[in-house]
Amino acid sequence: MFKKVLVANRGEIAIRIMRACKELDIETVAIYSDTDEKALFTMYADEAVPLGSSILADSYLNIDKIIAIANELGVDAIHPGYGFLSENCKLGEECAKNGITLIGPRKEAIEAMGDKITSKQLMIENGVPTVPGDKEPIEDIELAKQKARDIGYPVIIKSSAGGGGIGMRTVYDEEELPRAIESTQNIAQSTFGDGTVYIEKYIERPRHIEFQVLADNYGNTIHVCDRECSIQRRHQKLIEEAPSPIMTDELREKMGASAIKAAKAVNYNSAGTVEFMYSNGEYYFLEMNTRIQVEHPITEVITGIDLVKEQIKIAAGEELSIKQEDIGVTGHAIECRINAEDPLNEFVPTPGKIVGYRSPGGIGVRMDSGVYTGYTIPSIYDSMISKLITWGADRDEAIARMQRALYEFIIVGIPTTIPFHKALMKNKNFRDAKLHTGFIEENKQDLLMEIEKVIEEDKEHEKIMQGAFLPPKKVAAIATSVNEYMNRIREDQEQ
Repeated sequence: MFKKVLVANRGEIAIRIMRACKELDIETVAIYSDTDEKALFTMYADEAVPLGSSILADSYLNIDKIIAIANELGVDAIHPGYGFLSENCKLGEECAKNGITLIGPRKEAIEAMGDKITSKQLMIENGVPTVPGDKEPIEDIELAKQKARDIGYPVIIKSSAGGGGIGMRTVYDEEELPRAIESTQNIAQSTFGDGTVYIEKYIERPRHIEFQVLADNYGNTIHVCDRECSIQRRHQKLIEEAPSPIMTDELREKMGASAIKAAKAVNYNSAGTVEFMYSNGEYYFLEMNTRIQVEHPITEVITGIDLVKEQIKIAAGEELSIKQEDIGVTGHAIECRINAEDPLNEFVPTPGKIVGYRSPGGIGVRMDSGVYTGYTIPSIYDSMISKLITWGADRDEAIARMQRALYEFIIVGIPTTIPFHKALMKNKNFRDAKLHTGFIEENKQDLLMEIEKVIEEDKEHEKIMQGAFLPPKKVAAIATSVNEYMNRIREDQEQ
């Protein structure tokens, strides 16, 4: 087993990885930019080394600097978490040159799954269902028009490189097609340095279902159940749950087998996620994320398997300690991504200082967070504050527990997505599990009205809770409004 691991990431995922390392008796090293000097993860690590400039190219994406630090401190392995360098082949190459283990999959797997055209070809060859469409890059507009006619509108234009829904364009008729192709190519080139795009059938109102996989270096590959990630905005997830509300034993067996086929097709060896679209009883391969996912905690909660520990053990050369038949599902879990964003203003980021922070607790509640009272959410990094996970014996209990936990969760100083999550938990279509990737847009007006209501209802409650965060002089100023609020409650009860 490793003696010292450098975590090449920040925020809550850095702390999550360090927790797993501490339980495995592994020392941890944090690296941090100037902006993150007072971040919680730097204090949690056994050692913390400054990277200097907050510019990404000079800090968290500077492989040479990271490797130099690892060598200086005698690091055995580097864990890249998710985002940043987690799917960067150069990091693996530099680790190998310096005798350092990268906690992640082989370079070949990252490359194969990082290119959507290549990965789609691999899936077709290995019998994994794929979305109807063309597996060749678009190079000629007239040929693209013919392909779109053959597939049938609507179609979607996607970049072969990259992810996160960046640059994707849905096209409903032939007149739109040339502009959509040109736009997607330009965005792909400027964002990913690769303007290659391709065309496939646009699946309307699909569900986004993914399977967690684990694979060791000895050919053992298993899936660790499914997750539903259909609640998205701009193709980025806001809420995930496990298992999917539509999952049956038969469907899980079929989709799980396809996920394993996908992993084996690239000789995968780590923790990873195979993502599918599901519609009208059919499912189609979407992509494979060759890293640990943001939403991994809900799988851990329902299966009892520490995915990060398993990932570290695989990298250390250990064989999988669990078999497919050992995997069981207990209850239901939901994860809400709590972001510094304004849900009433198209989820625009709202960086700033957290004046007060009170996290929820109690049975069935897990918090993965990297912030504290007085911490400033920076504007240059991801807007995630924390992840709130609840577990219940069934989906209804998990939702009820989430509602209770969200009520307890107080963040003062910046707008957050907590009101959005509160509104969503009340939404009838969500509670009835009528989910699809266009859910937020389709229910936008109802959600906005409910969010406004929630914010208004929460004002008095938050005033009371602010007393736990403010200096004594300010507490007195709040006391009057609190007393008035309590008096109104008493009067209402008497009436």
